Amino acid sequence: MASNSSARRFIVHGRVQGVGFRYFVERVALDLSLTGYVKNRADGSVEVYAGGDLDRLGKLKGLLAYGPRWARVERIDESEAPPGDASGFRITY
Repeated sequence: MASNSSARRFIVHGRVQGVGFRYFVERVALDLSLTGYVKNRADGSVEVYAGGDLDRLGKLKGLLAYGPRWARVERIDESEAPPGDASGFRITY
């Protein structure tokens, strides 16, 4: 992993399930050349694990705050995450 690369875990709260949020995140993360996954959580939030360039991770966080048209993001919890060895970005269940 390059020196400016990192990994982050974002927990997105609000109206983020049933509104296409995971598909939105997958598209944006692939456009930003990030690796990782997105998945729904039992508590109604969405978890995003992303690895890559710090600037691109910052762009991802900014886009997560808006989400797709029908989403309403109330809060994003961000934490550092251990770097993964994933290739690509996917929706997990």
